[in-house]
Amino acid sequence: MSELSETQLQEIVQQVVERTLGQDRTVSPADPSPEARPSPIDPENQTRRIAIAADHGGYAMKEDLKPYLQSQGYLVDDCGTHSSDAVDYPDFAYAVAEKVSTGEAWRGIIIDGAGIGSCMVANKVSGVRAAMCYDHATALNSREHNNANVLTLGAGMIDNKLARQIVLTWLNTKFGGGRHARRVDKIMEIEKK
Repeated sequence: MSELSETQLQEIVQQVVERTLGQDRTVSPADPSPEARPSPIDPENQTRRIAIAADHGGYAMKEDLKPYLQSQGYLVDDCGTHSSDAVDYPDFAYAVAEKVSTGEAWRGIIIDGAGIGSCMVANKVSGVRAAMCYDHATALNSREHNNANVLTLGAGMIDNKLARQIVLTWLNTKFGGGRHARRVDKIMEIEKK
């Protein structure tokens, strides 16, 4: 099977999104030109600061994503790890989740081998709605339906190219509100019990 171009891949994603949601939704291309790229800086709100961290299994992917995020206009706060030496993922997942919870970061991204453990850790932190995403559809759904504010990725499950596409889709997808807001409110009420 031949490799798809970036444009072909985006067209396929757009078709899947339209079929899945039953309406026309625009998904940003993975690498829009600088003049076409919307600014992630919102003057009415806070600066679009992304807290990012990884364990040793996600270190290489984190290092690939940092300059990519910066090229998209985001400020990146690297919460570690800073080498491929073995570490415990809960320490780094908690660091990102805490920054999102306190408002120090607008969104968070955590990378470990599978993305599952870091998602579990992040969801223990008050105010965090972490989602493990492995394709465009899960990235879109986690933002549009669940208003996820932390993304977890499995470096052993996806490659860097797909990770970049997931991250861009996740960052550019707005929360749908409406019936979804009621459901997210119910999720957040569980924290108070």
